[in-house]
Parts: sequence; C-alpha cells; structure tokens
Amino acid sequence: MTKLEGPTSTAVYTVGHSNHSLESFLSVLKDYGISAIADVRSYPYSNANPHFDREALSKDLEKQGIAYVFLGKELGARTTDRHCYIDGKVQYERLAGTEQFQEGLKRVQRGATKYRIALMCAEGEPLDCHRTILVSRYLSEINFTVRHILRDGTLEDHDATMERLLGVLKLNENLVLRNKQEVLSEGYRIQGQRIAYELPKTEEQKQHLSFISRGR
Repeated sequence: MTKLEGPTSTAVYTVGHSNHSLESFLSVLKDYGISAIADVRSYPYSNANPHFDREALSKDLEKQGIAYVFLGKELGARTTDRHCYIDGKVQYERLAGTEQFQEGLKRVQRGATKYRIALMCAEGEPLDCHRTILVSRYLSEINFTVRHILRDGTLEDHDATMERLLGVLKLNENLVLRNKQEVLSEGYRIQGQRIAYELPKTEEQKQHLSFISRGR
C-alpha cells in the first residue's frame, strides 16, 4: 500500500449520528467548530432517523454553513470489490489497500486544508464503527490527529479509544512480551473481524457460483 504524505498536526474528527435529533447533532458540530461533514456510510440513509438521509442532511447542514460530501464509495465499509472479501466478509486490510480507499484518504487530506472535518457514520460508539477501526487507523498513520466525538458529546482522542479497545479485548496484558504496535495491530484485526460487513448468504452463494462459472 502506498504511504501517503500527511500533515504534522491537522486534526480530523469523527461522529456517529446514532439516534440524535437533528438539533442535538447540529449543536455538537457547532461546539467543535465542524465546518464540513464527510459521510462515510456506504448506504447514506437511515430508516429510523430520516433526517440523516443524504439529501435531507446535506440541505440542513448547508443552512448552517456546514459543507457536506459523500465519501461512502471511497471510505465506506461495504465495498463492491469482491477481492476485499474472504468467506463473504470484508477484510479491512485488503480494503485499505485499494486505489479507491487511498483516493478517499487523499480527499480527506485535501479537504482538511480548508475545513474542520468530521467523518460521519451511524454508530454512536466509535469502537463499533469502521470509521475508527478502518479509516481512523490509516489517517493516524499519515499523522492526522483523530478525535472521536462520543455519544454524550465529549471528545476522546484516537489513542485513548484504542487503549479502551485493548482493555476490552484484554490485549494490554500482552505488552510485557510484545511491542505496542504489534498488539495494536492485533486489536485492529480482531475488532475488524467483529464488525466488518458480511454478505447475506444468498448473495455470497450467488457470487461463489459466478466465480466457479468463470473458472475462478
């Protein structure tokens, strides 16, 4: 995977819309001076909260002077690239190596020179979302400071979020015998497998039959 050149101190925020009202969501964005939302949902709609549907949200954000861009194709978790799947489940490291994902990171880089960006997805808990386990991982590697806006409106730095994950997975007990980067990589891998998108069985079987018919 190509190593991108990143900034030395630029911050990017992440936020999950969860079941917030539009008013409370906009209030949180204003609290942190967010001037642009990068929507990283593969499917930018919410059955339970239609005010977060792509068209409705972009209009409401515009009224508040907040830009909106859809990056679900580049940075979404439900890729259409079949090479990113093993046994019907998305593999985050494969997805991160695609040209499309790398282009998404570049778009965030370019946008961060003009806006204070928040990557938005649906889950309120950062550890349950690919915006943390996938996208934030690689933004951190190109020297972005990533800060997660939690469900209660408080901030948590990405390093602290990952420390929470290591605690949940009980991997911090391994730091005596292994270096921190190895343990973090294992944490990303385990949590990635827990939350990664998995094809419905019927769709997985259909794709499998298609590969066989093509001699693959």
